[in-house]
This record gives sequence, structure tokens and C-alpha cells, in this order.
Amino acid sequence: MASPYRVVLMTAPRGRKAELLAKGLVTERLAACVNVVPGVVSHYRWKGRPCRDAECLLVAKTTAAKLPALERWVAANHPYSVPEVIALTVDRGAKPYLRWLAGEVA
Repeated sequence: MASPYRVVLMTAPRGRKAELLAKGLVTERLAACVNVVPGVVSHYRWKGRPCRDAECLLVAKTTAAKLPALERWVAANHPYSVPEVIALTVDRGAKPYLRWLAGEVA
């Protein structure tokens, strides 16, 4: 049976926008918790050109059931035209934490 829990990785510009995205995801009950990790430097290609940007990494904890709504919310509220949203399945976790997570996004 597949786990119902997900960790979602997203990048965002450093500063207030990353904080607003994290707060919005929790306020809307799309994530139980979002960690904002500053100091990320991303190297990537965009429109055929190499790019380098200073960003924050957002690590959101949610459920598979909330993932589609989370993706829609990020698409509507993120400043990037193609925001990163990568969901990873949580195979194991502390049972009290996972119960709390599920309750916060219910």
C-alpha cells in the first residue's frame, strides 16, 4: 500500500516571497509545515541559456490527497512562470508526527 504522506520540494526567490509562499501553504491547510531553507544557489538552463540564481528551498509536508490543490495554489501564487514542485513519497516517519501532519491538512 502506497504511503499517503508527501514531502514537496520547491524553490523560490530569497526573502519575503519565500516566506509568503510558506505561510500561505500552511494557512490554506495545504501543508502542515513548510521549512524555508535560505542560501540555496541554483544552476539551471532557461530558454536555452545557463542561469544562476540565489534562492530559498521550501520543504513542505503534506498528503497525497492535498497535493493537487497544493500544486494549483503554487501555480497561482508563485512568481516564477514554471515553479518547481517535486513531490516525494514518505516511506516511513514517526507515527505521532504523521498523525499530526494528516490532522493539520484535513
